[in-house]
Amino acid sequence: MRVETSVAGHRCHVRISDTGSGIAPENQGRIFEPNFSTKTDGTGLGLAISYQIVRDLGGDISFETTIGKGTTFDIELPV
Repeated sequence: MRVETSVAGHRCHVRISDTGSGIAPENQGRIFEPNFSTKTDGTGLGLAISYQIVRDLGGDISFETTIGKGTTFDIELPV
């Protein structure tokens, strides 16, 4: 996992990248939904709660994913 941070103007960016299997196309539209998980032991709450916190703080969260190479989440927050 790799974490990068930067500040541009009045926005702070946090990029979190992994080298996992990526997110399947059929799941990409659902990853921020509460209780959605592809893991047998997952609750499906981690990304949903993270998304809501970021939005409540006036920020945004997005992701880029490549099957077989990993996923990068980009979190943008006001400074």
